[in-house]
Amino acid sequence: MTKLNLNINKFTIILLLFLFSLNSCALYRKTDIKTNPINDADKRAKNLQEGRGIKFLNSKKNSGVFDFASSNELWRASVEVLGFAPLVSADYGGGILISDWYSDQESSNESYKITVVFLSNEIRADGLDIKVHKKVCNVNYACQIKEQITELNTEIKSAILRRATEIKEKKIKDIVDADRSFKKDINTDKAK
Repeated sequence: MTKLNLNINKFTIILLLFLFSLNSCALYRKTDIKTNPINDADKRAKNLQEGRGIKFLNSKKNSGVFDFASSNELWRASVEVLGFAPLVSADYGGGILISDWYSDQESSNESYKITVVFLSNEIRADGLDIKVHKKVCNVNYACQIKEQITELNTEIKSAILRRATEIKEKKIKDIVDADRSFKKDINTDKAK
């Protein structure tokens, strides 16, 4: 019996040390409802803002950094090119733009929905995936929706890439001009 009690005591001590080490590793954190949001959308927004997410090994590179914001040329160009159609969803964290159903006044029984999926931050043809869906409705409002793979996909992609290149070139020119004026200001200050 004494040997069994010693084994239970050793097990208890090891268990307590293990739990204490888990607590000291900050795996458990006391939370407060005032500082932590309740609903899921607010939790996701807070986690994105703090740069939290799943990390494997020591992958701190680009952790919590989402380049699909207003500083990303592809994102800005896509929003400008799709400016003719109202957007239903614009998720720069996920890298997707979805337009609402758009139709010309000429053909009211046909409408189009455009989806832009960003596969890369770089201005490259394989960095974008453009999907165009066409909805055709008859007189009784029975509609058929089919994905279209036509020249329209290529035209939209080309327009976005051209506009993104223009935005990037302007951004670089503005940086160079600002650097030149800064150096000019420094040189005039040294001359005085």
